[in-house]
Amino acid sequence: MKISGGLQEDGIVVGNNYDKYASKNPIARWLMEGFSSSLTTLVHQAAPQTIHEIGCGEGYWTLDWKQKGIHARGSDFSEKVIALAQDNARARGLPPSMFALRSIYEIEPGQDSADLIVCCEVLEHLEDPRAGLAALQRVTTNHLIVSVPREPLWCALNMARGKYWSSLGNTPGHIQNWSSPAFIRLVGEYFQVLEIRKPLPWTMLLCKKA
Repeated sequence: MKISGGLQEDGIVVGNNYDKYASKNPIARWLMEGFSSSLTTLVHQAAPQTIHEIGCGEGYWTLDWKQKGIHARGSDFSEKVIALAQDNARARGLPPSMFALRSIYEIEPGQDSADLIVCCEVLEHLEDPRAGLAALQRVTTNHLIVSVPREPLWCALNMARGKYWSSLGNTPGHIQNWSSPAFIRLVGEYFQVLEIRKPLPWTMLLCKKA
């Protein structure tokens, strides 16, 4: 699977810094298994027929759901990362048209709506996360799954593994930081929070349109 590897577009880090899903590091694998397990459980609870992953990056999850028989599609603001996602779709014999170039701020009801909207690891990159949540509110017809890094744990773990010391452990491209309670309060202004999951080191919420 093609990964952006820290690629930048207009000075913004896009996609994943490394292929965290295929990491051979046992700790990284354990962390990603926790994330994957929580996300899979919440998707199962939502029981969608259609999924739109907003901020899909290179398309890992959208492709996984598509191959499981769910009508899934993805969008991202980055032309470069959408090109990678389309290449990844072609490599699996899937239509590249399942990935579209679109900013979270530009999504609209109807064309971008789905039974389940998934927006994981996106809001921490936004200059205006409230506008992002308002956009998600517009296109959510039933359920939303949203996740962000859990702070200050995320930064502390980065520093413990010797990463990003100059920014006190903050991952490049992360311009917003939330503790679990702060993030839950913020999302609760726009959605009904049905379930809270905390796979180390994230906060992940299953929500319903209020």
